[in-house]
Amino acid sequence: MKIKTRDYRLAEGARVDLKRSPTQVDPVYRDDDDYQSQLGAHVKQLSEQQKLLYANSSYSILMILQAMDAAGKDGVIAHVMSGLNPQGCQVTSFKHPSAQELAHDFLWRSTRELPERGRIGIFNRSYYEEVLIVRVHQEILAAERVPRDPRDGNFWKERYRSIVAHERHLDASGTRIIKLFLHLSKEEQRRRFLARLDEPDKNWKFSAADMHERSYWNEYRRAYEKCLHATSTARAPWYIVPADDKRNCRLIVSRILLDTLEGLDLDYPRPTPAHKRELQRIRRQLGRA
Repeated sequence: MKIKTRDYRLAEGARVDLKRSPTQVDPVYRDDDDYQSQLGAHVKQLSEQQKLLYANSSYSILMILQAMDAAGKDGVIAHVMSGLNPQGCQVTSFKHPSAQELAHDFLWRSTRELPERGRIGIFNRSYYEEVLIVRVHQEILAAERVPRDPRDGNFWKERYRSIVAHERHLDASGTRIIKLFLHLSKEEQRRRFLARLDEPDKNWKFSAADMHERSYWNEYRRAYEKCLHATSTARAPWYIVPADDKRNCRLIVSRILLDTLEGLDLDYPRPTPAHKRELQRIRRQLGRA
């Protein structure tokens, strides 16, 4: 069953109404065997594309994962990236900023974690938290000591503009950005929270803070709608991925990543004439050894 990634891609300037955007769609797999077969094929192809990316060393990939709690970000990373070489892949999870990070502009700490050319970087949450959780809980800005009042009508617009300009610069420098919003329903989040409470092996995943943030569901939804609308661009679009079905979500994400890598149209570098002569010289030496 062919996955059409354009169905989930948000056009630049498109309005977003997450209440009407589906959190579940028809499965792109027939059954569990078909799911495993498709995911295995994707992982194998991703492994081959990663080798090309590393060998070519002209581009890097930055995959940004944003979602409400329990949407499956960790599962996406574990399953989709399972076949990649750890040497060419890095995952960064952004927690509460340190005192040093708070002393810099809001893009500083994530800029330090950007992937090198030839590597795939995954941001589990990202600088987008600065227009999401910070917008919902504006008291956080006091710790950032920003000189502007967030009640200024242009404050958030300027943050959006900074993000778009930052991503435009990264794209021009060879970093291809994949932005994924895993769209989870409030009811499915409730079921997953209950599973975390009912299954001892999942208790560690749950905290009282999760329930506290759940009470701000509508505020987060509005913050996401404004963010997605303002920051989805032709070169760095957002993908709104239905996340109520974990297997569907993983297949869609892996296809988006694979399409992006294949779109680079990479090949293994060809040796220059001088390099070929050097290789021949080494071969002759090895032949005499």
